[in-house]
Amino acid sequence: MIVLIKILQLLLSLSILVIVHEFGHFVFARLFKTRVEKFYLFFDWPWAIFKRKFGDTEYGIGMIPLGGYVKISGMIDESMDKEQMKQPPQPYEFRSKPSWQRLLIMLGGVFFNFIFALIIYVGVLSVWGETYLAASNVKYGILTDSTGYAMGLRNGDKILSVDGKPVDNFYAIVPDILLNEREVMTVDRDGAIVDIPIKREYIPILLKNPDIIDARIPFGPFVISEVAGESPAAAAGLAVGDEIIALDGNPFIWYDEFQAYLAAHRANPVTVSVRRGEEMEDITVTTTEAGILGVFREAGNVLELSTKHYSFFEAIPAGISKGWNTTSDYLKQFKLIFAKDTKAYESLGGFITIGSIFPDRWNWQSFWSLTAFLSLILAVMNILPIPALDGGHVMFLIFEVVTGRKPSDKFLEYAQIAGMIILFALLIFANGNDILKLIKK
Repeated sequence: MIVLIKILQLLLSLSILVIVHEFGHFVFARLFKTRVEKFYLFFDWPWAIFKRKFGDTEYGIGMIPLGGYVKISGMIDESMDKEQMKQPPQPYEFRSKPSWQRLLIMLGGVFFNFIFALIIYVGVLSVWGETYLAASNVKYGILTDSTGYAMGLRNGDKILSVDGKPVDNFYAIVPDILLNEREVMTVDRDGAIVDIPIKREYIPILLKNPDIIDARIPFGPFVISEVAGESPAAAAGLAVGDEIIALDGNPFIWYDEFQAYLAAHRANPVTVSVRRGEEMEDITVTTTEAGILGVFREAGNVLELSTKHYSFFEAIPAGISKGWNTTSDYLKQFKLIFAKDTKAYESLGGFITIGSIFPDRWNWQSFWSLTAFLSLILAVMNILPIPALDGGHVMFLIFEVVTGRKPSDKFLEYAQIAGMIILFALLIFANGNDILKLIKK
C-alpha cells in the first residue's frame, strides 16, 4: 500500500509538471501564430488512450507514462517528422518564424515550470507556513556513527555554527556543508567549545549517507502508538498502549541504543518487557531479518519543531526567495557531480529515487512542496545545452542570433538523434543506480 501511495503521488506530480511545461511551449507558440499539431500527456506510442481534436491541435493522453510533448509544426523534435521538413516552409511553421520568437517558444516550458514552482511555494508558505527543527531545539545533541566519529564528532555534540555562521535549521547543516564547501564545524561538547575541521575526504560519504548527523532522542517513554499488521510484534501480542521498558532485561537511555540492540539480534527471539496498565509483562518476540519488531511510537513531542507563519503578502517574497535559493542549491550540485573526488555521480537516481522522496501517507503540504521542487529540477534539466532538450534548441538559436547563420535542418536532425542517445544513456545510468541500490540492500 505504501508503494502504491508513493507511485500515485509521483505520477500525479509529474503529470501536472509535464502539462505545465508543455503548456508553456504551447502558449508562446500560439502567441506567435505557430501551429501546434499535438498536445499530449504521456507518449502516444503505439497508440493513444484518449485523443480529441480542437482546431488545429490534437489533445490526448498516451500509453507510455514517461512525460509528454507538444508537436510544433515545422520543428525538428522527438517526433523526427522528416517528411514535413522536406516540404516548403509554411508561414504558420516554427522554422518560418524569426529567431527571437523561436527562442521564446523554446524557453516557454522552462519559464512556466519556474513560475509554477514559485506560485506553489507562495501558496504552501501562506497556508501551512514553514516547519523545521531548529538547531537550538536539538536539546540532546546529535546522533552519529563511526564515520561521524572519524570526522571528529561525538554523540551528544550540539552544533553551534558552520564556518562561524550560527545554525538555524538543523537538517540544513549537511546540505550546507556539501554545497558550500564549508571548512569548520563548531560544537558544544559537554560545555566545551570544539572546532571540527570538515575534510574533503568525507564529502563522498556524506553524499551517500547524509543521515550520519541526526538528532538524538531518548528511549523512554516508549508507549506503542501503532502495531504493524503481520509483524512479529502483532504475532506476539504486543498492543497499542503498551510501554516498552527493556529488551532481555536491558533498559535503554537513548533510542539509538534500542535500535542497535535489535540490529544485533536480527531474526532472533528477544524478551520485551512491557508495562500494560498497572502490570508488568514479559513477551517473547522474534525479530525480522532486518531486526524489526513492527511497533511505532509518537515521537513528535520529544523535540520541539519551529513553525514560521506567513500572511499571503509575506509569503510572496518568501516564496520567491525559497524558489531562487532552491534553484541555486540545485545548480551547485552539478559541481559535485562532475568532481571526481566526490563520486557524486554514484548517488544519481531515477524514478525509484524520485518516488522514494514522497511520504508514506498522502500529505498535501509535502506533495505540493515536492512538486515545486521537482518543477525547478525539470526547469534546470531542460535548459541544459543537450540536443533533444529545450536547452539544446536554445543553444542553436543563440548561435543563430549571434552569428546570423541558421544551422541546416540536416544538422539539427543529427543533433536531435545524438541528444536522444545521450538522454537514454543518462536514463539507463540513473535507473541502473536505483536497481544496484536495491540489490545491495
